[in-house]
Formats: sequence, structure tokens, C-alpha cells
Amino acid sequence: MNDKELVAYAALDYIEDNSIIGLGTGSTADIFIKMLAEKISKESLNISVVASSVISQKKANDAGLKYISIDQVTSIDLYVDGADEITQNLEILKGLGFDLIREKLLAQMSKKFIVIGDNSKIVSKIGQNYSIPIEITPIAWKITKSLIDKIAKNCILRGNMEKNAFAISSYGNFVLDCEFNYSDLDALAREIANTPGVFEHGLFLKLATLAIIAHEGKVRKISI
Repeated sequence: MNDKELVAYAALDYIEDNSIIGLGTGSTADIFIKMLAEKISKESLNISVVASSVISQKKANDAGLKYISIDQVTSIDLYVDGADEITQNLEILKGLGFDLIREKLLAQMSKKFIVIGDNSKIVSKIGQNYSIPIEITPIAWKITKSLIDKIAKNCILRGNMEKNAFAISSYGNFVLDCEFNYSDLDALAREIANTPGVFEHGLFLKLATLAIIAHEGKVRKISI
């Protein structure tokens, strides 16, 4: 197995019968979805799943998983997803995709949130490799951006893949990608969240229960 397969396989140890599982989005999450379907079939488990994106919903349906809509649940037993950055304190950065709101909802409502990834995701400080994404309303977006600009070192409005328009989130919002100089990540998260026009941000703090990390064929776990 490669590293992505190793962490996806390791996450299967936390699957319990008669539970609701939240499915993440991305290449590592796709592997987990496939392995989960195989485990359910092999062990005849009663598992329902809820998805963090339209993409993972389609993957779940294609794999034959029992899918339920996110608006039908108020809590889930386990959420398994990848991340863009992970610290040793289980501070998580997500949002290079476009489903920040659903991902944050699943992370908040889950009894256990497990992050899976390879060693390239480990950083000493959030923002080390990637900008921090902030999902904002298109209404008066320039005002919201100007407010974020006051606390950011650098902040740009994300373009689409074709680079001919602004990127649009699955909820119809714009996304800012911002760099910050900060000493207190919790305080930064609060300041971003309290800015008018901000819907959600990519800082997942005090939400992850466990990180499963693979490097050169070996798996290790981070918990606090």
C-alpha cells in the first residue's frame, strides 16, 4: 500500500456497526470511501454516510453506500477527512476545495473527527505552506475583503480553474486566500469569524480527535 492507502485503511479501525459516518473530499478521502464500502460489504455492517461535498456524495453513491442528506442529521459518530495542513497540536487547515461550510459542519457535529494524510501535511505552524481560505458573501465582497486586508499580510480573491472569473463555493460564495502574521491562532480565528460578510474560514481548531499520518510506509498517530 502507498501512504494514502495506509492511512485510509488505518481509519477503518474506528468504524463501528450501526453508526453514521461523515465522508471527506479529496484523493485520500476517495480511497477511504472505497475501503469503507468494501468493509461494509464484507462484514455486513449497518452504516449510513453523509457527505462533505457533492463530489463525495457521488463517490458514496457509486460505491453503493447508504447515503443520507446532511439536512437529515443532527450528529454523526465519525467524520474522516484529509487536510491541507496539520500541526502536532491538531490544528487543522482545510479549504483548498470549495466546501468549507459542510466540512466545518461535519467536523463540529461529529463525536470523533479523524484527519488522515501523509507526512507532507505536517507543519510547525498553520499557514506555513498554504494561505488560509475565508469564504465570504458576494454581497459587498469588496467591503469584507477591505476589512480582512486590515489584519492580513496578503489577501487575494480566489480565481476559478479557467482563471477567467472568481471561484464560487458550493454555497455560491466567494473565497479569499489570505496570509497572516499571528501569534495566537485562536484569536485570529475569532477575529476572522467576527468580520461582517464572512461565512466560514479554513481554521479547524479544537475539532480533530486524532490524526493518522503515513510516511514511507509507516503509520503514526497524533492525539492530544
